[in-house]
Amino acid sequence: MQIHGLSTAPNEALVSWQGEALAVGVFSGDAGHAVRAALAQRFGAGLEHRLEQRRFKAKAGECLSFELLEGSPALLILVGLGEPEDFDLLALRQAAASISRCASNAQDLGLALPLDGQDADTAAAVISEAVRLTLFSDQRFRSESEPAARLESVTLFGMPAGAIDTAQASAAICAGVTLARELVAAPPNRATPEHLAATAGELASEHNLALQVLDAAACEALGMGAFLAVGQGSELPPRFIHLTIPPRGEVHRRVALVGKGITFDSGGYNLKTAGGQIEMMKFDMGGSAAVLGAARALAELRPEGLELHVIVASCENMISGHAVHPGDIVTAANGKTIEINNTDAEGRLTLADALVYASRLEVDTIVDLATLTGACVIALGEEIAGLWSNSDTLADALIEAGRLGGESLWRMPLRKSYKEGLKSPLADMKNTGPRSGGSITAALFLEDFVAKDIHWAHLDIAGTVWSDKPRGCDPAGATGFGVRTLVNWLLQGGAS
Repeated sequence: MQIHGLSTAPNEALVSWQGEALAVGVFSGDAGHAVRAALAQRFGAGLEHRLEQRRFKAKAGECLSFELLEGSPALLILVGLGEPEDFDLLALRQAAASISRCASNAQDLGLALPLDGQDADTAAAVISEAVRLTLFSDQRFRSESEPAARLESVTLFGMPAGAIDTAQASAAICAGVTLARELVAAPPNRATPEHLAATAGELASEHNLALQVLDAAACEALGMGAFLAVGQGSELPPRFIHLTIPPRGEVHRRVALVGKGITFDSGGYNLKTAGGQIEMMKFDMGGSAAVLGAARALAELRPEGLELHVIVASCENMISGHAVHPGDIVTAANGKTIEINNTDAEGRLTLADALVYASRLEVDTIVDLATLTGACVIALGEEIAGLWSNSDTLADALIEAGRLGGESLWRMPLRKSYKEGLKSPLADMKNTGPRSGGSITAALFLEDFVAKDIHWAHLDIAGTVWSDKPRGCDPAGATGFGVRTLVNWLLQGGAS
């Protein structure tokens, strides 16, 4: 969604602003009296009577709209903010999202929300992001498109003029989220490994980036037996993608983002069933979508001193006469042998070779994102991603970046004793451990393929990459989860 006009105005202008839709956040109780008085000054005492009729208590999430048949604005939107002490950055984002849905058919919007104790730049960026992302609508696969949102310009009341620069920069983040959403939402007959490689090619061409795409033969030459084993049952050839954003100025940070790129996961011979959501396994490349989306944003924003490597080992996990068997033993690029005791634990095999490849680039930090385990969904649900890391500083920085982006992360343990469950009687390790603690043993498996001197974090986004209903500024369907966290983290300095 493109907002062509973004401006600021003092709070006093709220009583005289002329536009199609005016939206105001109202705290509950005594804290909301000043705003209600300003609205009564603008729209008359009858407004308070109408609010009483509609039983408007300004509870968090409560939203009312009034069509005003004469004059300007033609639409008044009031969104409840609850108690001031409960109003945080996430609540600010959700309030802006609610307003955007109500105002989508207006051409211009005046929007008055409190800063929630944040600085004006942060608040303006959050509101701008929420408005843009809420109005996203994917019409690519419809024979007849639904009417698009009309909203083109937004005036932010109570924001200093300087906050606009930060808010406008959020357009690049939103473009990255949109790319990730479109990749995840696309059907598996469109979003193939070749399509992911082509998407990386488009980014490289548009933003002057370096790109290397390895075919199966090149991956075999590098010893990527784990990655190639997963893709050997598919008729679609695998693609190993390495996209590089060169530094602006002297290099201060060398970072690799690694995304799981399984474009469809049948489960292999450990076949998924309908109850296992086989029909939704197009979203198993959500990690690759997130890192490519982050690359789209960062290629435009170009934080100074950052050399960024974006890596995706992409293939399908299918069944055929060539497919990997349960019980096969494969060798990863670092020489470790893996007994595949479950062909549906395929993502960690592709990530193993990708992490070895990333480590050989001599980066300072590696962050991988993957829709890796159902166990993480059971543990944290659909709104919180799991985070494992060998660095407290990196973990804290990612959690804070997620908070700024409206994406919740929860740090999980790397309990070394659980690694006993990955022991194999024949090979160096198995690809799965016992059912209990499954998301932890998956993270411990990945850690084995990261060089010891590299700061590393693993984000399991299995529950957060897709939503069955709108959630905040995310639509039903693909959420683009992870892009905002990664971009915010790297813009804030990428602490590791």
